[in-house]
Amino acid sequence: MSTGVSYNDQGGAEAAVEAGQESTPTSSSTGAAFGLFSADFKKNEDLKEMLESNKESLKLEAMKRIVGLIAKGKSASELFPAVVKNVASKNIELKKLVYVYLVRYAEKQQDLALLSISTFQRALKDPNQFIRASALRVLSSIRVPIIVPIMMLAIKEAAADLSPYVRKTSAHAIQKLYSLDPDQKEQLIEVIEKLLKDKSTLVAGSVVMAFEEVCPDRIDLIHKNYRKLCNLLVDVEEWGQVVIISMLTRYARTQFTSPWTEGAEFDENKAFYDSDSEEKKDQTEAKPYIMDPDHRLLLRNTKPLLQSRNTAVVMAVAQLYWHLAPKHEVSIVTKSLVRLLRSHREVQYIVLQNIATMSIQRKGMFEPFIKSFYVRSTDATHIKTLKLEILTNLANEANISTILREFQTYVKSQDKAFAAATIQAIGRCATNISEVTDTCLNGLVLLLSNRDETVVAESIVVIKKLLQTQPTQHGDIIKHMAKLFDSVTVPMARASILWLMGEYCEKVPKIAPDVLRKMAKTFTAEEDIVKLQTVNLAAKLYLTNSKQTKLLTQYILNLGKYDQNYDIRDRTRFIRQLIVPNEKSGALSKYARRILLAPKPAPVLESAFKDRDRYQLGTLSHSLNLKATGYQELPDWPAVAPDHSVRNVEIVEPLRESAPIVGKTKQPKSDDKFYSDDEDEKEEEESDSSGSGSEDSSSSEESGSESEEESSEDSEKTSSDSGKSSSGSEKSSSESESDQKKKKKTKKAPQKKSKPAGDSDSDENGNGPVGQASSSSSESSSDSESDSESDSGSDSPAPKKKTEEKAKPKVAVNSKKEVSLLDLDDFSPAPTNAPKPSVLSQSLLSDLEGLSLSNITSTVQYSRAAYEMVK
Repeated sequence: MSTGVSYNDQGGAEAAVEAGQESTPTSSSTGAAFGLFSADFKKNEDLKEMLESNKESLKLEAMKRIVGLIAKGKSASELFPAVVKNVASKNIELKKLVYVYLVRYAEKQQDLALLSISTFQRALKDPNQFIRASALRVLSSIRVPIIVPIMMLAIKEAAADLSPYVRKTSAHAIQKLYSLDPDQKEQLIEVIEKLLKDKSTLVAGSVVMAFEEVCPDRIDLIHKNYRKLCNLLVDVEEWGQVVIISMLTRYARTQFTSPWTEGAEFDENKAFYDSDSEEKKDQTEAKPYIMDPDHRLLLRNTKPLLQSRNTAVVMAVAQLYWHLAPKHEVSIVTKSLVRLLRSHREVQYIVLQNIATMSIQRKGMFEPFIKSFYVRSTDATHIKTLKLEILTNLANEANISTILREFQTYVKSQDKAFAAATIQAIGRCATNISEVTDTCLNGLVLLLSNRDETVVAESIVVIKKLLQTQPTQHGDIIKHMAKLFDSVTVPMARASILWLMGEYCEKVPKIAPDVLRKMAKTFTAEEDIVKLQTVNLAAKLYLTNSKQTKLLTQYILNLGKYDQNYDIRDRTRFIRQLIVPNEKSGALSKYARRILLAPKPAPVLESAFKDRDRYQLGTLSHSLNLKATGYQELPDWPAVAPDHSVRNVEIVEPLRESAPIVGKTKQPKSDDKFYSDDEDEKEEEESDSSGSGSEDSSSSEESGSESEEESSEDSEKTSSDSGKSSSGSEKSSSESESDQKKKKKTKKAPQKKSKPAGDSDSDENGNGPVGQASSSSSESSSDSESDSESDSGSDSPAPKKKTEEKAKPKVAVNSKKEVSLLDLDDFSPAPTNAPKPSVLSQSLLSDLEGLSLSNITSTVQYSRAAYEMVK
């Protein structure tokens, strides 16, 4: 293996691999020349040898270099047979690199990848979570319809995996399988519904992306998970945040009423503090707008993300506030958007596009930051143009003088396209603000003497549009532009001057015929747009001054009749029939003057971003100003909000058969219990209850007062029933045994300490304050159970036992949210007349006291099983 040694010892060997040559020394120039011609033949042969060797280190080194080649954009597909042989390697690091390679080339080498499907299926059971996830990723990359059932089974198994990383990978595989076989949609929706209930922040973003890809119209899947997604949003990875925010934006537009109602007053406390006097007011009075708590939850939980380091997240939150928040709250996104202007130019371009759209409707948002949009010399042309657009949108009577001084500097720029855009911006300011119209027009006239032809041409075009607003007051400007006609060569500028001559030919009766004479000489050499305006000028002068221009008009119409451009030929024939009366001309020629010399409305200079608000901000369609493939329209606000109770989550806790039905947001206070009058059994129950409720004894006594009465009634009833016959004893014993088996199933998973009551259910179910109430009720219910049991057995004193058990606090308080670690229901004693068990002796109870918390459950379960056997 000299090749492997040379790779390990020499740093230049990697360059040889990239060049596709073998790093073996040549003894002569002939050998070197042969190496050049045989490079393609021996390409990557050394890597193949390393992959086929018996040493794991060489294989690992080869895979690292192969992955490096892929990262540099070089093809390594010919190594697929050699790589796929190592898919069953026991080396974890090597297997990971092999899976990385297979994900890249499995779609291209499908036949060879299919040979290893059995290996991938075995890897789905691997103890290492990364191997399981990589196997699923490779399996979903083999795009062959025949393995769709295998992929579906693998996705379902991975969706129930204990590792959140594997569940995240299953969400990614859902999209691949759906694109391969859309007929699997219904089964995939079931998996998505299951994954949406996942409480891991690692899974949330991926499953929402799968939801958007497979079934974006199934809003009903989001109802129960809406609050959870809002609460988890801050902790989700960045690109998952973007997807979730986009989905929640569409969801909110379908579930909440518009906060933009005209005349609506914001009074969010109204729902809690209604007074009788306000109910007596006139019903026709406008009702104050009351924001839905879930609507407010979304706005409140997305606001901190404005400080994110990811620009896409900030932009997503900004568009959410723009489309969902009340108008007086939208301004909080301004500082964050301005901060993004310090980023790369690609980011600046997208952010400035969105700011340009927002500044049209709400100028006040960005006026305090107007200096942030001043153009810098280092900006690219498209960035400069967008900043000009924003400055023009923000212009008003108060800041127009500052903006115009800034524009004067921009006109002198060496960037001709930017200078032309500045002149157009000046024209827009003159149109929008009447106080500065004359000032802008005079400034543009001064620019007509500029040496730059582009600046002069653009100035003529803008002046032409401005003169249409006040044509009677600016005859001198028209004459001045006619004098510049010979020096202007830009087609659009020449066409603009000709249009002005024809439109206001009565104001310049001597100049207009002379301009037409000059155009007749150069008609054949002009651009098409100039020729069309020359024909129009000839027609208008024929109608107003036929004595001087009749022959010129006939000459130009004859030239246009045989022009190469069919548009000019058609226009010439139409004008001839319209203005020159003859036998064939119809009634239309009578109205030639009214048609050609009709007063025309002044053009409105509008922003190019005026109509972009029909697209959702931050989307590709908004950036391109056209509907892109896959774009989903943002729905309109509903007139009446749908039922908000669909977002309430039922908290289900494992209960006995006789337990009351669980409500929507509250857990039951206590379960039905069976008590015995046996003295030793009472001591056991009291010791367990004192260990579970000793930390908060005072609060548990208060919260468990109601459960004490219920449990005491149940105890009396059970005692009386058990005293009647021994059959009652056997019945209650069998019931307690079946309950014990049910509890064991729920306690097989390792128990963890729960979070504080205020956060646990809020994070699990996303219910906000409702979740906090439910978590506190569950805690109080566990305490009340312990108190009720200790009180029910108060007839047999055991004070000494209680004091000894105080060394074991926080058993029930630190239990799992839904299933208590030491739930006293599991260890309910036998009825009164049951025989005393010999297994649960006083010595055994003393032994149990010395055990750690982790061993309590298993020890008591074994004791219970032994008790049942003895019985």
